[in-house]
Amino acid sequence: MTDLGSRNIIQAQSLPGPHQGYMPGYGNDFETEALPDALPQGMNSPQRCNYGLYGEQLSGTAFTAPQGQNERTWCYRIRPSVKHSHRYEKIDVPLWKSAPNVVPDVVSLGQYRWDAIPHGDAPLTWVTGMRTMTTAGDVHTQVGMAAHVYLVTESMVDDYFYSADSELLVVPQAGRMRFHTELGIIDLEPKEIAIIPRGLLYRVEVLDGPCRGFVCENYGQKFELPRRGPIGANCMANPRDFKAPIAAFEDREVPSTVTIKWCGAFHVTKIGHSPLDVVAWHGNYAPMKYDLRTYCPVGAILFDHPDPSIFTVLTAPSGQEGTANIDFVLFRERWLVAEDTFRPPWYHKNIMSELMGNIYGQYDAKPQGFVPGGISLHNMMLPHGPDKNAFERASNANLGPDKLDQTMSFMFETRFPQHLTEFAGKEAPLQDDYIDCWDDIEKKFDGTPGKK
Repeated sequence: MTDLGSRNIIQAQSLPGPHQGYMPGYGNDFETEALPDALPQGMNSPQRCNYGLYGEQLSGTAFTAPQGQNERTWCYRIRPSVKHSHRYEKIDVPLWKSAPNVVPDVVSLGQYRWDAIPHGDAPLTWVTGMRTMTTAGDVHTQVGMAAHVYLVTESMVDDYFYSADSELLVVPQAGRMRFHTELGIIDLEPKEIAIIPRGLLYRVEVLDGPCRGFVCENYGQKFELPRRGPIGANCMANPRDFKAPIAAFEDREVPSTVTIKWCGAFHVTKIGHSPLDVVAWHGNYAPMKYDLRTYCPVGAILFDHPDPSIFTVLTAPSGQEGTANIDFVLFRERWLVAEDTFRPPWYHKNIMSELMGNIYGQYDAKPQGFVPGGISLHNMMLPHGPDKNAFERASNANLGPDKLDQTMSFMFETRFPQHLTEFAGKEAPLQDDYIDCWDDIEKKFDGTPGKK
């Protein structure tokens, strides 16, 4: 029995060393139990489960999904989850928005950048502290996404949450949090990410606050590892570095609330116990964490700058081959070695809409103004690229090996246009002069043959 915070939690025996509390492998079929012989062997639904537990399946895909895509987890719990659900009452969570969310007097067409959203004086939990910046697609038809910033100062106490709408990709920027989920415990800090599956119930505890970070809310197909193609079996994000939690459960009789996000609206129900009561489980539908410092970037080793898609950590397919509902892309420390090459990201416009966040350090294409905790948005088919200083420096640099150091930023990229929320357009700390960063780019054209 382990005392975690103010909770009495029964947790499975853990592996020694760096794997303590977690099981490695993206997409693996896991099995874990917090009490001996709580997990049935050789079958899923015995007539009577040990310890008086109830068997229940949590399905993350349709029953008839292809074998390689089918995801489900069998849970053996103190109460079936119908006991964690009662009559529902709609509540207002005013700053957590879902698509479609087009605000008539907010212009989404443009190149935008925001400073880090500051903490105020009000106490905020994981639910009340969510601030939606952009939405794309349609939550009702399960396509698209939303991008949020979270500000969390208070732990959820006897309050629980799950989203029926979406899978959540969590990217911390400041502070440490603990996710108490039905399937186990995930501790999360900056330079790590977590994936919380659709329908999985949890509460969030603040370990070291205040906490701030980013969330990609994925309405569509689940995130998966990108196909490496000619890159082969290694590098980028390796499956073994993703960690699923071992079983842990609460057996507490205390008045509790469960909040559910469903079709963009929020509903609350009241129950008389903790719903985190899964004693054992097996399956491949589970929350995971990943240390971004284990991402192994690949790139050019002779000339030219590869497409930023080479830095994709996770992708959520859209059904159109090679065009994602969402790509999660990481720009971390790396060596730049290409010859006769403009090394920062080149000027471009493309079919994807790019929302970037800065975890720490400076981004090489925008060394000034893109602060840790800040966000930029370049919507589909809008041109963007380096400012003048970055262009001049890269165009005239001595092209020896150069270590791009002390930097980590990311991109939520989607095939859909990202619409600004009212909060993003009117309340968040927008840098009004960001669009002016390209004003001093000079005309350099000279028609002299052979002149560079």
